[in-house]
Amino acid sequence: MATSGTYVTEVPLKGSAEKHYQRYKSENHIFPEAIGHHIQDVNLHHGDWDSHGSIRSWNYTIDGKQESFKEKRELDDANMVVTKRGVEGHAMDQFKVFDIIYQFIPKSSEGCVCKITLIWEKKNEDTPEPINYMKFIKSLAADMDDHVLKSSA
Repeated sequence: MATSGTYVTEVPLKGSAEKHYQRYKSENHIFPEAIGHHIQDVNLHHGDWDSHGSIRSWNYTIDGKQESFKEKRELDDANMVVTKRGVEGHAMDQFKVFDIIYQFIPKSSEGCVCKITLIWEKKNEDTPEPINYMKFIKSLAADMDDHVLKSSA
């Protein structure tokens, strides 16, 4: 079993790359309203909602359990990339490294693709690989698409 790894997946979305990037970059405060079955609360601890280096915490439900995740944000506006570097929370109890990277890539037709990369390193061998987290992250992106489409109609 691997002690570290990288998962990469792509989620096709109907909303524009720009609107999705904006949601993940600076509109995190609407996640509890938009996808409350996943995200119950988001709190800003340092910086602004749209600033590089800001720190925020998330309260969410995964596999029927309440968890939290505190992250430091990195932004790349030119490539529409949001990187969340884990600093505290349930995932960080099990992993030394837990980075989630969202890149929103416009399609030549309508919509976009959300490329999700999860980079992880376990603290110990007994920890399972974070397959459940990757499924959860993928589901977030897919479910947010409905809210992006409704808000742009």
